[in-house]
Amino acid sequence: MFSIIQAAGWPIWPLIACSILALALIVERFVALKTAKVAPANLLQEAISVSANGVPSAEVVNQLGQNSSLGEVLASGLRTITLEPRISEADLRATLESTGRREAQKLEKYLTALATIASAAPLLGLLGTVIGMIEIFGSQSGGGNNPSMLAHGISIALYNTAFGLMVAIPALIFWRYFRSRVDGYLLTLELSAEQFLRHLNKLRRS
Repeated sequence: MFSIIQAAGWPIWPLIACSILALALIVERFVALKTAKVAPANLLQEAISVSANGVPSAEVVNQLGQNSSLGEVLASGLRTITLEPRISEADLRATLESTGRREAQKLEKYLTALATIASAAPLLGLLGTVIGMIEIFGSQSGGGNNPSMLAHGISIALYNTAFGLMVAIPALIFWRYFRSRVDGYLLTLELSAEQFLRHLNKLRRS
């Protein structure tokens, strides 16, 4: 591997940095976007059951908020009607939506960086290719060709092109995968918040 890096020349180092960063982001997103941390399956029903006879204690609400992203959205509704029992449905909806937007931003964290790497890696590979071609033409002199310089220039061009694609393709695949997961989670948060809003309205009128 080190011999390949040496043959590819200095243009490959930005690509290596991108590959390390992309791997770190992918691992981080895999951990952060687990279903248990975002929208556990039965959390909505549990929250409705716990608050069926009234707003639960602050400790229970805080535990709900710390459970997951969905838990934080549901907990924000319970906190709001605790502080303002006479709050209007529109204001209560706005509170849930505001919390949902904050949680959505957390879910989308680093996805832009991963998409940037997927877009930039082929360009960095192309840069290495251009530099390799420059070395190839630079090796051509009036006195004849320099085979070693010619081979070195070709190796720089091909290695950088290949490595740029090797970084970009997985980054693009995982970006699309995480984007799809986030979109699914956002839909779950929206539908759950809407259902919980109806429950909170019944709770306020009781």
